[in-house]
Amino acid sequence: MNVHFIAIGGSAMHNMAIAMHKKGFHVTGSDDEIFEPSKTRLAKLNLLPAKEGWDVNNIHEGLDAVILGMHARVDNPELLKAQELGLKIYSYPEYIYEQTKDKTRIVVGGSHGKTSITAMILHVLHYNKIDCDYMVGAQLEGFDTMVKLTKEATIAVIEGDEYLSSPIDRRPKFHLYKPYIAILSGIAWDHINVFPTFENYVEQFSIFVDLIEKDGALIYCELDEQVKKVSEKGRGDIKKYPYAIPAHVIRNGTSYLITDSGKEVPLLVFGDHNLMNVNGARMVCNQVGITDEQFNEAIQSFKGAAKRLELVKKNESTAVYKDFAHSPSKLKATTQAVKKQFPDRKLIACMELHTFSSLNENFLKEYNGSMALADEAYVYYNPHTIEHKKLKPITEQQVNQSFGGSNLKIYTNSKLLLEDLLKHDFTNKNLLMMSSGNFDGIDFKELGEQVVK
Repeated sequence: MNVHFIAIGGSAMHNMAIAMHKKGFHVTGSDDEIFEPSKTRLAKLNLLPAKEGWDVNNIHEGLDAVILGMHARVDNPELLKAQELGLKIYSYPEYIYEQTKDKTRIVVGGSHGKTSITAMILHVLHYNKIDCDYMVGAQLEGFDTMVKLTKEATIAVIEGDEYLSSPIDRRPKFHLYKPYIAILSGIAWDHINVFPTFENYVEQFSIFVDLIEKDGALIYCELDEQVKKVSEKGRGDIKKYPYAIPAHVIRNGTSYLITDSGKEVPLLVFGDHNLMNVNGARMVCNQVGITDEQFNEAIQSFKGAAKRLELVKKNESTAVYKDFAHSPSKLKATTQAVKKQFPDRKLIACMELHTFSSLNENFLKEYNGSMALADEAYVYYNPHTIEHKKLKPITEQQVNQSFGGSNLKIYTNSKLLLEDLLKHDFTNKNLLMMSSGNFDGIDFKELGEQVVK
């Protein structure tokens, strides 16, 4: 099979290119800019394009498939040539489905928790030596790539993102996977640039539920009002299994699951959100033959997905965490988790407004109260990022009014934020850094080491 990737340098795209290469396909690709770590990883397997840019000579009738990444535009010369030749053009999710259509597909959907739940399921299957294909949105410990596609595996675990599939396919990615087993973790309005109203956003999840294969299963979080509504309205020919926060206890900063027999299972992850994720992952694993005992043994060694409440550094009286949280619901859940896990420590929470939605003046009000549980809250945004996204400028006063509370301070200079953070005495305090970016270049590892000194 000859496959060409238009925009091969993307995080998801380069991982799929590597997966197809490992499957024995002949892979080529192009992109107008490729950054690390994609560049080194592609070069190691001789998949890095000889030069940056688009070249219509890459497109020819000998190609079995062309995979189109989101970074490409609708007028991309290679795309236009592929269309002219009548070649098979797939979006990233379409090709994932194409490669897994004969397998038992597990699809993890929801506005939050997708990566963590997918990672938990993969960890447990891997621990129990059950081979599976997968696609996950973060690099996981013990897994070489974020995508694996094989001939042999009979199970595929897929993180089901609700963002758009490709420049020429405006369907949400998770509408293309058609799961046998689906899990829905939560619905909280996001991607305002694509789904302009909350109702329109919720509708995408209803469509997702309708696309579950006949006689399939839906595991859903019954504590989320919207998820419960969407799930209960689902077709009668699918099995439905609600889940909530499992029985647990917290001692000395460690959470323990309490089993039906009263046994305590120590976890390396924490917070109500993660406990719900663990419960949902357990019920998914039950569907493919993993017993609760097998699950509980495996989950004890799960450290969490990268940037999902990830421990950066700690000492006896301080811990520094970083988290991918950027939407209002995620900020609230993550802040609450750290505060509840360490009730005797003060919490300093920092977040960066970085996504299209978070920097939109119409969406800002959704953040009201989202960091109220922090003892001190810092919000950072870069006005240049707003310019780059071609959005209307926002003011520090707007941000302050939107978040609300007396614990808040706004920054537009990340160096000044860092300086102010390091003035603290962090004895009996935790630091939580939340962003889908990196606060314009903050080295989290170095920050963590300075904080715990």
